[in-house]
Amino acid sequence: MRKGLNTICVHSGEVEDKVYKGAISPMYLSTAYAYDGLETSIYPRYFNSPNQHMLAKKVAELEHAESALIFGSGMAAITTAMLSILKSGDHVILQNQIYGGTRNFIIEEFEQYGIHYDFLDVNNLADLKSALKPETKLIYIETPSNPLLEITDITCVTQFAKENNVLTMADNTFASPINQRPIDLGVDIVIHSATKYLGGHSDITAGAVASSKEIMTKVFSKAKNFGGSLADQTVWLLERSMKTLNLRVTQQNINAQDMAEYLENSEYVDHVYYPGLKSHPQHELAKIQMQGFGGMLSFDLNDKCDVQKFFDGLKLIKNVLSLGGVESTVLSPEKTSHSLLTPEERKAQGIKSNLVRFSVGIEDTKDLKRDLQMAFSSSL
Repeated sequence: MRKGLNTICVHSGEVEDKVYKGAISPMYLSTAYAYDGLETSIYPRYFNSPNQHMLAKKVAELEHAESALIFGSGMAAITTAMLSILKSGDHVILQNQIYGGTRNFIIEEFEQYGIHYDFLDVNNLADLKSALKPETKLIYIETPSNPLLEITDITCVTQFAKENNVLTMADNTFASPINQRPIDLGVDIVIHSATKYLGGHSDITAGAVASSKEIMTKVFSKAKNFGGSLADQTVWLLERSMKTLNLRVTQQNINAQDMAEYLENSEYVDHVYYPGLKSHPQHELAKIQMQGFGGMLSFDLNDKCDVQKFFDGLKLIKNVLSLGGVESTVLSPEKTSHSLLTPEERKAQGIKSNLVRFSVGIEDTKDLKRDLQMAFSSSL
């Protein structure tokens, strides 16, 4: 029987303090370990220091995976996992709505590796069938998507992939393993930017990959060569932060729902993108495959508001990069997360200059509403 989420967050992946019996994991900072007489020698670049090894177990247990690795960033996790599966001549199908950094990696790097790709609407089965090639090895999805919170039908995609002997990889950053576990829905490989909800305090850069032992052996083979391991000080901080993951994300779910409903009724907002709203086109699908709707939402300011004045008018909510922290933050995807896309690509994805991405924190929502109202007024 699986342990409860709070129990996993607090206790799984702890490093036992065998010397002093402390209540928390000791931190192992050595980069030099003995090797004679040991079955496995420890070397931090090989992702097997005590802190790295045990934290990977916590991530794997949360994601219902057999194995996991912790990386130096989300992009290190994504790139290493992809290049563990793909080789020259292979083809990958990618969801059109994905994080701009991932999209930029595909466009800038895949050609030199001889890897072919197609971006498309993966919820459209006809498009999937049309894009499928004999050399297709992977389907990559991100749900909810960044920044418009599109929901991918995970079961539909994974069934199609398995019927055609294709692997699937899902970026689960926005949902976190508290709200969604893609492996339970048939996904082969799960990716996280642990910088976001797993870290949760805007002070850690990290990534994670979770999958079967067989696939993670391939990922490790590439990872040790690419050198994307995480320093043990940060590994220790990440394990500490994840003890409150369920508590934090549960409150962010509640707060985001409240803020989404408030914004949907605001005279200054044209549209709100949040899967917890009944107006979201995939609300019913989100109810089926998610246990909570997450702390992320986006909204379009209407023509009454000057976008820059709105950002400048915020006092409590921070206008900063990244997401998933205990503090509420906003940004312009056009200027940040999707700035590497061309204007035409952003337009095709529905990313407008008046789009605001909102990472809802754990503050009292009455204070967040007051801050937004002042910013709306100052933007007129």
